[in-house]
Amino acid sequence: MSKQVENCIKNGRPLLIEDIQEALDPSLGPVLAKNLIVQGAGRYALRMGNQDIDYDMEFRMYITTKMTNPHYLPDVTINTTLINFTVTVLGLEE
Repeated sequence: MSKQVENCIKNGRPLLIEDIQEALDPSLGPVLAKNLIVQGAGRYALRMGNQDIDYDMEFRMYITTKMTNPHYLPDVTINTTLINFTVTVLGLEE
């Protein structure tokens, strides 16, 4: 999966990771934290492991889960925007 993530980051393509559980792959930590390094005029890089990857600002990562009420670690929650698409009739009425 890391090669696919790397290609999406370099080329500015969206990345969809489906059906995750409460624990994410640790290699996604730098991507979630978005610790970018400025490399000259308008060039950015992201350090993943021991290498710097060119970062295209059009890159987006989407993560989905089938869990009804997931509880993620604080470092994941801080670095992401969580959207709950579980809609009930009562919720719509409110």
